[in-house]
Amino acid sequence: MKMEREAVVQSAPQQPMNERPSFLVLHGEMTAAIVSGILIVIGWFLMNQDYSEFGIGSFILAYVIGGFAKAKEGIEETIKEKELNVEMLMLLAAIGSAIIGYWLEGALLIFIFALSGALETYTMNRSERELTSLMELQPEEATVLYEGKEKTVSLPNIKKGDILLIKPGERVPLDGTILSGQTSIDQAAITGEAVPVFKEIGNEVYAGTVNVNGAVTVEVTKPAQDTLFQKIITLVQQAQNEKSPSQLFIEKFESVYVKAVLIIVALMMFLPHFLLDWSWTETFYRAMILLVVASPCALVAAITPASLSAISYGARHGILFKNGLHLERLAHLEAIAFDKTGTLTKGTPAVTDVITREGVSEEEFLYIVASIERYSHHPLAQSIVQHAQSKITKELKQPEQLEDVPGFGVIGSLNNQEIKIGKREFFKKEAHAFCPNLSESFATEGKTVVYAKDDQGIIGMIALKDMVRSEAKEAISVLNELGIKTVMLTGDSEKTASAISKECSVENYIAGCLPEEKVTHVKTLKQTHETVAMVGDGINDAPALAHANIGIAMGEGTDVALETADIVLMKNNLSKIAQAVKLSKKMNAIIKQNIIFSISIIVLLICSNFLQFLDLPLGVIGHEGSTILVILNGLRLLKN
Repeated sequence: MKMEREAVVQSAPQQPMNERPSFLVLHGEMTAAIVSGILIVIGWFLMNQDYSEFGIGSFILAYVIGGFAKAKEGIEETIKEKELNVEMLMLLAAIGSAIIGYWLEGALLIFIFALSGALETYTMNRSERELTSLMELQPEEATVLYEGKEKTVSLPNIKKGDILLIKPGERVPLDGTILSGQTSIDQAAITGEAVPVFKEIGNEVYAGTVNVNGAVTVEVTKPAQDTLFQKIITLVQQAQNEKSPSQLFIEKFESVYVKAVLIIVALMMFLPHFLLDWSWTETFYRAMILLVVASPCALVAAITPASLSAISYGARHGILFKNGLHLERLAHLEAIAFDKTGTLTKGTPAVTDVITREGVSEEEFLYIVASIERYSHHPLAQSIVQHAQSKITKELKQPEQLEDVPGFGVIGSLNNQEIKIGKREFFKKEAHAFCPNLSESFATEGKTVVYAKDDQGIIGMIALKDMVRSEAKEAISVLNELGIKTVMLTGDSEKTASAISKECSVENYIAGCLPEEKVTHVKTLKQTHETVAMVGDGINDAPALAHANIGIAMGEGTDVALETADIVLMKNNLSKIAQAVKLSKKMNAIIKQNIIFSISIIVLLICSNFLQFLDLPLGVIGHEGSTILVILNGLRLLKN
């Protein structure tokens, strides 16, 4: 019962879902199983009406129609791998049943085997459905502007640097930067944000998102194969095709087990006749039952449906697993290290407090600072300008002179007056004397303080803070409740690290970490904990992500982080980590249930056969019924 996957996902535009090979395979397998079942009923009826030759003919048709696909698969696999497999066991058991006159039982074996095969294909189809729905979000063509003229071009022919026109209601075809226009973009498919995000000149847009209400021109920054959207598809595709350690072990075990079963069956064909005084008919009959019930169909199907269902569930909820190994390993997570900026926090500083000297209004102060800072590319400067533009109405003025002082701030001239803006050390004693208690309080809270000074002294100060993600505290609390040690690794100062760790309820923190030091701390955690995860989003986190047992990247992180990580949180929602841990534990629990159940059924049926309690029909139903049950048990993960 090998779970062979269909190569149905390509990077090129896809066929409609009802034309896909996997759907046709499922349709064909289910039809064959149903027709086989109908022929069995007809054969049974004819046999009871003393039309034996017609009944047997009906059973033979049931054999051929129901068993052709599995027999072909088993023979081809045996020739290719030079190893016997479960399909061959079932084929031999069905032929053996027919030889001793048990046509009905052999046909039932073929029917239930075909039905369980159709269920396996259904499982794979369900796991691919999320990928299919994702791929349908990307348009096949885009409108490209060549010398001011519009031209419709297929995505593979669009290059980096081309200019696209995206009209209201259209999906964004490729990643790019807005050159003109402004609009709202529905990014739910990529980031999970429920509310459309306002975009203007200079903002990035992502393939697969929807342009809601404004026409924009966009410069392509990545070709079709390199977009964030395509990375999502590739990650899901990799996860569905790679096998977990448990699955690989079962497949290796299957080959040895099949050989052992055939040897024991061969011995049982004559030994009981001499040792237990069974008749030749009884001996061969019991050997055929053993061939049926000892086949590890349920054991082989114990893992793959559950694994595929869990991967599919994760993809549907913004958790992308690169393969089954990391999904399986996540259940054993004991410690998890978090980067701060862009992971626990939003990664963009926001103005929290504005303090001015007596006689200077907040609006006037922001006008002065923003007029100078808007020419700086520093993240703090950009945040201050953005805040000022939301608070003041008059247009910012261009400074007469501007000088950047690396590591300290800027010096500008406005209305023939020199203005200095920067950190405390830029102003020596003057900044220390301005609201000293308040500035210390800001530092304790993890805020960065920017001062401004004119000819009369300090005008005021602005406190900024990289705001903690709204879900971070709850996510960390859930992980702590699960008994998972939480640590924050950051390059920030001791005061900032302490403030953020308290706000997020992180158990421990280490400040002032360089990228190589993050690796060292991850290695230290691995010495005392079985499984350690690292969560990050930047280039500087990539080495630590690679050294952790499980690397988890934020979906909006850098390409390097996404490629290095084992799991990607596409919606940047830290609460998904605890959800992924619970999903992994549930998957592992279901796999254990399936394995214990399938082995128990095999042992029970074998013992019943040796004690001559078991007839072939019950053996067929018990064996194939257990296979169907473990597949259905694995499918539960699709819903919950």
